[in-house]
This record gives sequence, structure tokens and C-alpha cells, in this order.
Amino acid sequence: MGHAWEQHDEVEVDATPEQVWQAIATGPGYDSWFMGRTEVESGEGGAVRTDMGGYVMESTITAWDPPRRFAYRENEGPDGRFVAFEFLVEGRERGSTVLRMVSNGFLPGDDWEAEYDAMRKGGAMYFATLVAYLTHFAGRTATPVTAAGPTVPDLGAVFGRLPAALGLAAAPATGDRVRVAGGGVPPIDGVVDFVSPDAIGVRTPDALYRFIRGFFGQVVVTHHLFVEGVDRAETERAWRAWLAHLSA
Repeated sequence: MGHAWEQHDEVEVDATPEQVWQAIATGPGYDSWFMGRTEVESGEGGAVRTDMGGYVMESTITAWDPPRRFAYRENEGPDGRFVAFEFLVEGRERGSTVLRMVSNGFLPGDDWEAEYDAMRKGGAMYFATLVAYLTHFAGRTATPVTAAGPTVPDLGAVFGRLPAALGLAAAPATGDRVRVAGGGVPPIDGVVDFVSPDAIGVRTPDALYRFIRGFFGQVVVTHHLFVEGVDRAETERAWRAWLAHLSA
């Protein structure tokens, strides 16, 4: 048993096709909105490698037609598991661009439902983050920061404390103001730009912050900092300490 799945997303953004291509087909572009760290070896037959902190997704580029079409497919596992992405880029008048993304894959085993649900929710958040990047930071590159809190027995309760830690109401909404200072991490002054039962996204003039109820009993952050001179290792240590305090 297993489950084959497919998802379609489409958006029009105020960015050029070249800016969209930079976001979806280069390592620095991916690092500005996607999880982990990504390297792209350009050209059909090239490779996409995404390091998610202990797990590296190795993929092969199956289509390369800049700046119109880019596709890659994860190298299939012994059990048939894979995920694939296709991006179609169409320029419009006055510099805007329509981006279509098709993602699909196969999840093996009889217990695929929970993993599929997590992938579907995560995919929605990262597509929204890509849109936020193209809307507010197109052409810029970020330092990605990824950190996870300790594994906890009641992740729902810990994640439920997150809004208060961000200075928000218990049920935050898009557009709510976020102000965070102290706790060993750089101050945050921005707005909520994504919210779901499993994630809160915050945008500031120089960063995209993402707080996620992780799949393995941890609160996880995947931030993208559009400032110079970020000490990535030290910043990730600070966020791990912040998450440990949240989880205590």
C-alpha cells in the first residue's frame, strides 16, 4: 500500500520572470524561502540537494528552460518514495509574472496519511513564503536559519504558547503586529503574514520568520534573514535556546 499525490498552486506576483527564476532555480534563491540549505547544479540532468539538518534530499533536474520551466525529481528510494516539483513561469505585461507549481510524489506504507497531511500543510506554508519573498524581497538573497526545540510530550500545549511569546493574541490573524525583544534573539518588529493551526509566519522589513509545529514533537523555526553579516551558527544557537525556553 501507499499513496500517490499531486498538488497544483498558481499565483501572479509583481516580479519579473528572471527574478522568479532566480528564486526557484538557484541555491541562494531557495535559501531565501525554502527550508534548510539548497545547492543547484544547473542544467537538465543536474542536481538539486537540500540539506534539512541531518537529512539531505537528492534530486535530479528533469527540465531546464530558463526562465520558463524548471523541474526536478527526488531520487527514488528502495520503497518507491519520491517527491517532484515542476515550475512554469509566464511573464505578463508591466513586469508581473504568473508562477504555476505542480508538486507530486509517492508515500509508501499503510500509515502514509499523517505524513501526507504534514507535507500538504508544509507545502502550503512554503508556497506562501515563496510568494512573500517574490512580493517583498525579489532579487535579494537571505541567510537561512533553521533550529528545532526539544522533543516534548505535549507539542500542542507548547505550540499554544507561541502566540503569547510573539506578543500576539491566542488566535492570531494575518496583519497582526508582532514585537519581540529579549530572549537572546534579535528583536522582531513586523506583521503576521501567514497563519494556520500548525504555523505562524512573520514578515519584517528585513526578514521572513517561520514558526512551525514540527512532525517529530518539536517546534521548529525556518527563518530567512535579508541582512548582511549574519553569523548563522550563532543565530541558530540563539533560536534553539529560545525554543528550549518556550518548551520548558
